[in-house]
Amino acid sequence: MSIVEQFALALDAVPGSGFLETLGRFTFDGAPTVVFEESGLRYFVNAFWTAGQRRGHSIHEISYRACFKSQLPAFFIERLTGPGDCVYDPFSGRGTTAVQAALMGRTSAANDVNPLSAMLSRPRLDPPAITAIGAKLAQIDLSQAPDDPADADLLAFYHPQTLCQIKALRAWLLARADTLDPVEGWIRMVALNRLTGHSPGFFSVYTMPPNQAVSAGAQRKINRARGQVPPMRDVPAIILKKTRSLLADGVPPPHAPAIVLTGPAERTPGLADSSVDLIVTSPPFLDVVNYEGDNWLRCWFAGIDPDDVPIDRHRDVAAWKAFIRRGFIEFARVVRPGGFVAFEVGEVRGGRVLLERHVVAAIEGLPFDVLGVMVNQQDFTKTANCWGVRNNRRGTNTNRIVMAVRQ
Repeated sequence: MSIVEQFALALDAVPGSGFLETLGRFTFDGAPTVVFEESGLRYFVNAFWTAGQRRGHSIHEISYRACFKSQLPAFFIERLTGPGDCVYDPFSGRGTTAVQAALMGRTSAANDVNPLSAMLSRPRLDPPAITAIGAKLAQIDLSQAPDDPADADLLAFYHPQTLCQIKALRAWLLARADTLDPVEGWIRMVALNRLTGHSPGFFSVYTMPPNQAVSAGAQRKINRARGQVPPMRDVPAIILKKTRSLLADGVPPPHAPAIVLTGPAERTPGLADSSVDLIVTSPPFLDVVNYEGDNWLRCWFAGIDPDDVPIDRHRDVAAWKAFIRRGFIEFARVVRPGGFVAFEVGEVRGGRVLLERHVVAAIEGLPFDVLGVMVNQQDFTKTANCWGVRNNRRGTNTNRIVMAVRQ
């Protein structure tokens, strides 16, 4: 009897045992899943989805730091939910889980402590028509912008005329911040995503990858090293071009209204008890990503003070475990009995810190049964190439996902 069959028998009375058996028999390009037990945890190791770039739906193609591929939530949504079921991400980031759930005809729920998350995800759940976006852009006067001497540093990134357009659009959006309609929300979302990058498809001169913004001082050094000056970019034209790209594969089918929240994952009164069928998420890791620093330019454009966003950053495992436990206490309230959690924790500090084991320790005594840990092996990626990272040597090389079921 194989170890997978032994697990299936042992878990016969536990919801999720059928999924584990399916997982253990899963093959990818002919490669079987490796199943073993270590430190009391069952591990399932394979390439469970493609590591190729841009293989998901086009509407996912916006940048945000430390986001996972859409194939990750799709894997669980397909196997653990049905049409109309509620799929929730309490650390939503750019909204990958919520958008993928909508694409697959599920009910989306998303939460993030950073208000940027809702700005990036909500518009893509119900996109407006391209013609409406073009018509709205044509109505906005981008020839005049508020004069603020503090914005002079932004000339490290932008041509003066481009900066004028960006500032004029920013002022126009901020004046409507409390009453944005879906078209205006879409324009803001695309503009937030086009602020900086390393191609003519962005508003800026060549800079670092678009999931983070360097400081103005660092950008001046890049400009000197490359002998470059910011070229003129047409802001409305770039927004329309990116819109067409995002909508190239179509829009989500009709679905129930999404729930999009902003606040700590441990306190989500906007979600009803036992209303969630599946959580697919990835929490902030151990002091790895500087979300405030990476998003300073987006926060400026959106009128957000980064100091007012209480993003959790933990320098030690004990504090991180306490943070995770608080979240799971709330998950126990919102996930229905028999519902699932797929909790992705990646690979941290070269694999020296196995966060999945700390997750299991953190939820001990809560009404969850741990089914095991799924390890998705990733090949070399485009993002890693930008940073000069070789696979299996540096960087995050695997998705490590704790799978649990609500008792």
